[in-house]
Amino acid sequence: QVQLVESGGGLVQPGGSLRLSCAASVRISSLNVMSWYRQAPGKDRELVAASTDGGQINYADSVKGRLTISRDNAKNTVYLQMNSLKPEDTAVYYCNAGGRATTGRYYSYWGQGTQVTVSS
Repeated sequence: QVQLVESGGGLVQPGGSLRLSCAASVRISSLNVMSWYRQAPGKDRELVAASTDGGQINYADSVKGRLTISRDNAKNTVYLQMNSLKPEDTAVYYCNAGGRATTGRYYSYWGQGTQVTVSS
């Protein structure tokens, strides 16, 4: 079982910055894909950014150039640096660890989420 704990959310003005953290209970180097999702009120959960153990990184078009995902394997932590925030970035942000174990079993673990509110 993998435990993921997000932190770093809060209230920020438009144009401001936040850094979200996702601390894992296992070595993140053993996890195939670490991702950030978000869910705004009344909307479906959407993928924001993903980082694979092979070094591939992908972003949603709506956040390219403003949000950056990174891994710190020594701290078993994944970050989401959020710059130039907009009101439409307001959502609960979730960390996810997903992939396929050496046993062949697929896995997907979620954190509890952290609220980000962008408002003046």
